[in-house]
Amino acid sequence: MERAPVRAPLIKNLEFKVGLLLALTALITLAFVGYVLHARGVFEPSRTLTLTADNADGVSVGMPVTYSGFAIGQVQRMTLTDSGQVHLLIDIPEKNLRWLRSTSVFTMEKPLVGAAKIKAFSADLKDPPLPANAERELFTGDTAQEIPILVARLKGILENVEAMTQAGSSINQSLASVSTLTQRMTGDYGVMEGMLGSAENARKVVDSIDRANTLLKSLNVVSLKVDSTLAKTDQRLFGQAGVMDSVQRSLNQVNGILGDARESLKKADAVLANAQGISADIKGATTDIGTLRAEVDDSLTKVNHLINEVNRKWPFARDAEIKLP
Repeated sequence: MERAPVRAPLIKNLEFKVGLLLALTALITLAFVGYVLHARGVFEPSRTLTLTADNADGVSVGMPVTYSGFAIGQVQRMTLTDSGQVHLLIDIPEKNLRWLRSTSVFTMEKPLVGAAKIKAFSADLKDPPLPANAERELFTGDTAQEIPILVARLKGILENVEAMTQAGSSINQSLASVSTLTQRMTGDYGVMEGMLGSAENARKVVDSIDRANTLLKSLNVVSLKVDSTLAKTDQRLFGQAGVMDSVQRSLNQVNGILGDARESLKKADAVLANAQGISADIKGATTDIGTLRAEVDDSLTKVNHLINEVNRKWPFARDAEIKLP
C-alpha cells in the first residue's frame, strides 16, 4: 500500500511578501539613481556658457571644462552656425561660477598623444563675474599643425650651422683671429702686446708711460717749489712787518702831513683875508704871508719825501709829481 505524498506547508501571505520585496527593490533602485544624479549635479542650478571655435575636432558632448586641473563644467551640446562657426554650449554649475570672470580666457589644447582638453584661465579673480548667457571665443592650439613650421625652422637652423662650420666661414676666421690674439697675449707685455700687434709697439707704449711718470714727478717738484715761493711772497707782502704794513704806515703819515698842510692853507686863507681888509698893516701881513708860505713849503717837502719813500718800498707804476702853488 503506497503512502500519499506530503505537501510542504504554504508560506503565509506569500503574495504580499513578494510584492513588498519588489517594491523595496524598486525603491532602493530609485534612491540609488537619485543619489547618483544628485552626486553628478543634475539637480543643481547651472548656467550656460557659449564658446565659439573654427572647428570642433576632438570635442565631444560631455567633455569636461577644467580650471587649474578641476572640472567646473562640461560640454552639453554642439551646433554649427550658418557662418560655419562651431558653438559649444557649456553647462557650468552656479557653485563653480566663482572661478570664471569677465576677463577669463578659454583654450582647447590638442596634444600629440591623448584627447583634447578645454581649459579656463582667470588672471584676476577680483574682476567682474561672468555675465549670464555669455559668449566667449575658444582659442585652439593644435600641436600637429605646428610640426611643419617647427620642421621648417629646424631645417633653416641646420643650414645656418652647416654654413658656419664650413672651411673659410666667418666664424672660423673669427676663431683664427682670436687664436692669434691669444698667442700674442702670452708674450712679455700680455694684453697690450696682443692689442698693439707686436712686442716692439708695446715696449714703446711702456717707455712713453715711464717718461710721462718721470715728467709728472718733475712737475710735482716744480709745483712744490712754486707753492713755497708763493708762500714766502705772501708772507713778505702781507705778513707781519711786511711791505704792505710799511706802506700802510707811510700812507697814514702822508694823511697826517696832508692834514697839516690843509690847516696851514686855512691859516693862509685867513691871513690873506685880513691882508685885504687891513691895508694899513701891509708890511706886517707880508711878513706873516712869508712865514705861512715857508710852513706850506716845509709841509709839501715832507709830503714829497714820504711819497718817495712809499715809491721806494712799493714800486707803483706811476710818476708822482707835486706842483707847488
